[in-house]
Amino acid sequence: IFKWAVKCIKWEEERYPEGIKWKFLEHKGPVFAPPYEPLPESVKFYYDGKVMKLSPKAEEVATFFAKMLDHEYTTKEIFRKNFFKDWRKEMTNEEKNIITNLSKCDFTQMSQYFKAQTEARKQMSKEEKLENEKLLKEYGFCIMDNHRERIANFKIEPPGLFRGRGNHPKMGMLKRRIMPEDIIINCSKDAKVPSPPTGHKWKEVRHDNKVTWLVSWTENIQGSIKYIMLNPSSRIKGEKDWQKYETARRLKKCVDKIRNQYREDWKSKEMKVRQRAVALYFIDKLALRAGNEKEEGETADTVGCCSLRVEHINLHPELDGQEYVVEFDFLGKDSIRYYNKVPVEKRVFKNLQLFMENKQPEDDLFDRLNTGILNKHLQDLMEGLTAKVFRTYNASITLQQQLKELTAPDENIPAKILSYNRANRAVAILCNHQRAPPKTFEKSMMNLQSKIDAKKEQLADARRDLKSAKADAKVLKDAKTKKVVESKKKAVQRLEEQLMKLEVQATDREENKQIALGTSKLNYLDPRITVAWCKKWGVPIEKIYNKTQREKFAWAIDMADEDYEF
Repeated sequence: IFKWAVKCIKWEEERYPEGIKWKFLEHKGPVFAPPYEPLPESVKFYYDGKVMKLSPKAEEVATFFAKMLDHEYTTKEIFRKNFFKDWRKEMTNEEKNIITNLSKCDFTQMSQYFKAQTEARKQMSKEEKLENEKLLKEYGFCIMDNHRERIANFKIEPPGLFRGRGNHPKMGMLKRRIMPEDIIINCSKDAKVPSPPTGHKWKEVRHDNKVTWLVSWTENIQGSIKYIMLNPSSRIKGEKDWQKYETARRLKKCVDKIRNQYREDWKSKEMKVRQRAVALYFIDKLALRAGNEKEEGETADTVGCCSLRVEHINLHPELDGQEYVVEFDFLGKDSIRYYNKVPVEKRVFKNLQLFMENKQPEDDLFDRLNTGILNKHLQDLMEGLTAKVFRTYNASITLQQQLKELTAPDENIPAKILSYNRANRAVAILCNHQRAPPKTFEKSMMNLQSKIDAKKEQLADARRDLKSAKADAKVLKDAKTKKVVESKKKAVQRLEEQLMKLEVQATDREENKQIALGTSKLNYLDPRITVAWCKKWGVPIEKIYNKTQREKFAWAIDMADEDYEF
């Protein structure tokens, strides 16, 4: 820790000599999506069984749908409804009069054309790869405090259809093309301002040294602000990560005191204090988000702990053999459903009954509370404490505890990796990080099972060979046959290990079908826990973190030893 602190002090000296975020920032600006190229004449669009030539704007939006034709999104009613509404806005009057029913549209040829394009891109020529590398060198780096830093994503997202997550009410809407006139550039006053594309100008040029974004714009679906930032592997991002997990570690030292406090507050005479204490209990126990975090103009009916309504919970004095059960059912962030049945302490249950008295289903459960009030209270308990810090703390401490319980010293590397993924999975379940099963899941599992079956046959053959070799050795009793036995033994052991590796892989894949491990691994788990575990048990870090993740967590890999405790 001391070594890493010295490094950070050096960074402070380099980057904050005058107490500002940065002293020099220069970059080339973003790379925009190329203009739309009309489809070849051979690619036809059919309406009601007849070929129909679309205007360029209408054709471009049609291609967005065609590219997703095999995806389940295009079967969802809300997606189709939103797409068709926005598509008609891009049509000519003549097209609007003809195209009145999405079900009569045939995008098959368009879809096949783009599939062929995708396959062709997989065989990308050397010249195209060199062109991409040239773009990266020119636009993919910036100068910040005289350091050359990598930019996270210097390409502006192309236009397309909004997907959203869960049951997002805006899925299928048209994401418009971002133009230079939408872009705010941020750079130093004494830096060369990036040149906009010919014939265009930037919306604004800023010299804001209190933020770290380089480019920003407002997207049209939810009105949220998007940014081009530094790469996660950059030093300033690494330092922010370190500070985030150090704040969560500080919570560890006072969490018992805070828990005792909110338990006392359950008995408070003030309704506001009781509501705050029960909400904090849920944020701590269930890793719920605080809520009240929706972007302005967002219409999705998503809530967090502080914005729960009466209709989002059911109280069961007894359920499935447990007392005082709270049943949660609501849409959380990104319209992901949160459904859980949780036994709670009696006083929490009684308080919830009190909060729900004389209220309608659409009324707020915590009507005396919002995230501002909650976070102000948390700041009084510990400097830098917010509801999100609880989420980071509980995720990290859960990983550490699970790894201690699940890791067996005599396991081989694949089994240890399965133990790690199970620990990570426990965190993902706690944080409600769900995903839809991959489209190729069943097929990939069948392929894996075929490999397992083939490996079992090889192992059976090898065991028969070993048995035969042992029988020969008993009769002949010479050195040559003994060597054959040893060779056959090693072959059996090797095949047993290979079979176990495949079976572990199948178990891991099945258990991970609907759980997203990546979000918690990247954002909520102190990477030093993982690094320490890898070093302690001899698991190569490459088996847990890919190249991008290793770059992001370079500070943790450098810092943590096998005895690190969160």
